This record gives sequence, C-alpha cells and structure tokens, in this order.
Amino acid sequence: MQKLIAELMRLYLPADAPPPDVLALHVLGQQNIPVSLTGGDGLTRAMMIPFRKAKGLEGDAHWLRLCEVANTLQETLDLPAPAVSISGGDAYYLWLSLATPVPADQAQTFLERLRDAYFPEIELDMDAVRAPIALPPCLHPRTGKWAAFIHPGMGASFADEPGLDMAPPPLGQAAFLEGLESIGKEQFDRVFDALEAAHESKPIVAPVVTAAPAPSVSQQAPGLLLKDATLEDIVRHLHAMNIEPTFRHLIPPPRHD
Repeated sequence: MQKLIAELMRLYLPADAPPPDVLALHVLGQQNIPVSLTGGDGLTRAMMIPFRKAKGLEGDAHWLRLCEVANTLQETLDLPAPAVSISGGDAYYLWLSLATPVPADQAQTFLERLRDAYFPEIELDMDAVRAPIALPPCLHPRTGKWAAFIHPGMGASFADEPGLDMAPPPLGQAAFLEGLESIGKEQFDRVFDALEAAHESKPIVAPVVTAAPAPSVSQQAPGLLLKDATLEDIVRHLHAMNIEPTFRHLIPPPRHD
C-alpha cells in the first residue's frame, strides 16, 4: 500500500493532497475521496484526458481513439508514456504527469490546445485540471466496479465494461506506475509553445493520427500503446513485472542463504 501511495504522490498529487492514511481508505474502497490535481497554491501536477463510450454505440472505438492519441503524444510530441486507467464506469483515461507544477490556467490551456489539435471530438470540462476526480484505484460508487490502472495491451478487453469486479492489489497497481516518467519542464514548455503557435495561426487543420495495425510487443517501440495484444503478449509482459494476469502480485519466495 505504501508503495502505491508513494507512486501516486510522485506522479500526480499536489503537496497538500490528503495524507497517506486517508488515501489508503480511498484505495481500499472504504471511502471514495475525490482529489484535485491542483493544489491550494493554484499549481497543477498532472492532467487527465477522458475517453468515454458514446451513448448507444457498442465496440471499442473509444479505446482505439485513446491509443491513437497516446501514440501521438509520444511519437509526434516526444512526451513520456502516459498511464492508462479504466474508470469503473464507461471510460478510459490517460494520465499525464508533470515534473514541475504549472499554474492551473496554463495546464487547462495545454489540455485544450492538445484537444483542438489531436482529439477535437473529446469534450473537456472548463475546469478539468481543478475539478476533484476519482484517482484510481478506487471503487466506483454507482457501478460497484473498480477503477484501476491497466497495462495498455489489456485495454481492448475492457471496451464493453471498463471496470474490475475485484479490487486490484496495491503492489500490482504500483508496478504499472513505477516505470513511468513525468513530463519535464523543457518538454512541457516546448510543446505548449508549439501548440499555442498552431492555435494562433488559424485556420488549423487538426492532425488527427490514424494508428497503423499494432505489431507484437516484441516489435513495438518501447512505451508505445497497443491497440490490441495477444494473450501471450500480455502474460509475458505482466510476468516480467511480477504481476499475474489475475492481478495477483507475485511475491518472490524467501531466500535460504
């Protein structure tokens, strides 16, 4: 539990976030405690992009859209790989972490410029970076399903129901986060300036990326998201991270020296 909370604090939470004992209740599903990614000082540590299933539509279009955007963030904008989560309701989320907090207004503008350029069909709240959110892992109060961070290769399997029936073990969740990097200040400033320049030079032609068919994990560039993966790919990757496909974390046997 301590490792998971440490990773959440490293990547996403402001300095005045709820203390670890309160966050533990949230992660264990005993309380649902929405948390703002913007601190009381008005600075934002992280941003979340929602990909919700359109009403009345079946299939995994919202998952494929997330993959296109996530790969664009990495390939076109040269940003670190984002985390991916399922909401426990009807959505996937991408999570962007900032190494250096920025003013909330600037973070909101960054999100909106990204949206205008790469995913114009996605609705963003006007106070998206300030509004309290349900940080995974947590229990969804309406569906009774669990929101959780996931391996990207598993995303398509949650297209019809983006939630878990059982709580994901904290060590497994921490393993999905510990290899992630935050967006550095120079990276953020470079992308922000480029997006602002593109926005000001209207009319803008939004460069929406259409992802090519995803190769296997062994052929895919490190960090890029997969639209789909074989069961063998997923099991191999999870075992490499000491995570069972059932979300049970593998505890190494004691050594007898």
